[in-house]
Amino acid sequence: MPQPNDEAPTFLDVGSGDAARRIAVLHRPGEGPPMVWLGGFRSDMRATKAEALDGWARRTGRALVRFDYTGHGESEGDFASSTISTWVEDAVAVIFACAPQRPLLIGSSMGGWIACLAARERAARGEDAPSGLVLIAPALDFTEDLMWKRFTPEIRATIERDGFWARPSAYDPVPVPITRALIEDGRRHAMLGGEFDPGCPVRILQGMDDPDVPWSHALRIVERLPRADTVLTLVADGDHRLSRPQDLARLLAAVTEIYPNKEISAD
Repeated sequence: MPQPNDEAPTFLDVGSGDAARRIAVLHRPGEGPPMVWLGGFRSDMRATKAEALDGWARRTGRALVRFDYTGHGESEGDFASSTISTWVEDAVAVIFACAPQRPLLIGSSMGGWIACLAARERAARGEDAPSGLVLIAPALDFTEDLMWKRFTPEIRATIERDGFWARPSAYDPVPVPITRALIEDGRRHAMLGGEFDPGCPVRILQGMDDPDVPWSHALRIVERLPRADTVLTLVADGDHRLSRPQDLARLLAAVTEIYPNKEISAD
């Protein structure tokens, strides 16, 4: 199992005025295009999968960048006041500052959506495509498709009336505030209404026993990606986190498969 990393982060200034905040970053130097870890909703850069990647980067001498979104982990800012736009701005700023050389973007859950949005932003800026995308239970458009459309009329009414709903969480004893701003902003970043070509290989790992992101959602994503060099792996007994030893092995194998240096071993 990966061992916790107690390294102190550096901080990157993002935003301006009242929106200015410091984003915590862990940057392991190494050879080749850096990997960039993009965590999930309410997760942080020291979670199990991120630590497994860090151990692999240390053993193989590869570069890895990890960071916490605004209102997450060790970064500044208020979670409840943040939106997808906030977290995309964080990711793009970190990638531009710490991983400009065709990064390999690795995103889990919400981080899968953020990774795809960051790849689309690179294309819009005329920058080179990422080296690849590795997505774990990618939750593209989750604020609409996996939240709003699943909420009961009573929950929707609460959000419309109060501006938020305190959602119980299976991963956190403190309810998670789901705000109207988060839902409305998420619609601005919807990706599943059309095709998306990130210009690089894509590997998707998806548990079929995932209560948060159903495997049918992963199929919708695959339908919108180019068929060439897009691979979806379904794990029949896999949950949402995919953090068991066998799941971490699959993650490292996917990273190794599309990493630019084909001589790297996952061992």
